[in-house]
Amino acid sequence: MTNFIPTPTVPAPDIVRCAYMEIVVTDLAKSRAFYVDVLGLHVTEEDENNIYLRSLEEFIHHNLVLRKGPIAAVAAFAYRVKSPAEVDAAEAYYKELGCRTERRKEGFTKGIGDAVRVEDPLGFPYEFFYETEHVERLTQRYDLYSAGELVRLDHFNQVTPDVPRGRKYLEDLGFRVSEDIQDSDGVSYAVWMHRKQTVHDTALTGGNGPRMHHIAFATHEKHNIIQICDKMGALRISDRIERGPGRHGVSNAFYLYILDPDGHRVEIYTQDYYTGDPDNPTITWDVHDNQRRDWWGNPVVPSWYTEASLVLDLDGNPQPVIIREDKSEMAVTVGADGFSYTRKDGAPEGDRTGFKLGAQL
Repeated sequence: MTNFIPTPTVPAPDIVRCAYMEIVVTDLAKSRAFYVDVLGLHVTEEDENNIYLRSLEEFIHHNLVLRKGPIAAVAAFAYRVKSPAEVDAAEAYYKELGCRTERRKEGFTKGIGDAVRVEDPLGFPYEFFYETEHVERLTQRYDLYSAGELVRLDHFNQVTPDVPRGRKYLEDLGFRVSEDIQDSDGVSYAVWMHRKQTVHDTALTGGNGPRMHHIAFATHEKHNIIQICDKMGALRISDRIERGPGRHGVSNAFYLYILDPDGHRVEIYTQDYYTGDPDNPTITWDVHDNQRRDWWGNPVVPSWYTEASLVLDLDGNPQPVIIREDKSEMAVTVGADGFSYTRKDGAPEGDRTGFKLGAQL
């Protein structure tokens, strides 16, 4: 049975959105070529060991830090909170949970002020901050705008062996659920959770973890994603396209998954939907529904379920990976069962019964 994380008695910090990720890369020049020359992220500043990147519409210092190091991993999943006082609240919240915390008034990266980093109950390195250096928002710099422009950071995706435990913990932290995947036995395979008014700021995917599944950047339109595919083909790096392009059932978003030089997975993402109303309904998908992961019914490559990035503790050491004991989505999707259905048994073509909106499993 899942050992749920207790709810602290102190208030949870008021989180605004996912704000940046710090990743460790083994070859800074190769990573710069990928994220800047191929994907078109904008350099805020850089030095011999770090590159600070942001998307077109961002006004805070960065959405992504590339830090040179010996092992490819993720050093921080960073969230912006609503005020300076919420950094205090985050520190108190995690101390009551018994988690290790570290506070730096000068911040952990350039461009970020007072911040607290924690090793959260799932083993992930979370950061909470408010103070940040403002930089030029490039929204109207059409002279810099590329055909595949990445306009904002959209979300993170985390791999954890116990999705129900993680869901309860993040709900206590103030995240709301937009969609999830379950089976008829009530086993949860994944959950999408948000603070901003989109489908998610982070998602939990069931698997061996803690690991980082992907970081996602949004484009304005799906044709921007097609351009990225064409560009990667022209550069003869199409082998770095892992999955897609396609459209998800979950989130409805048009997607592409690509791998950076270290194997860190990046999703390019567009056209999800608004979730800001207080009674926004949770959509539950059957894990046997072919269209949950790809609306067109295309199979998911096995690496998408098995491969992910290590995450670091506060000392910079990789967190041990715990094996998922419950049934995995990979076993359902690419194992002996294979794909299960596009239409439920006996349903005629065009019958949408059981697809979405709280379908009975």
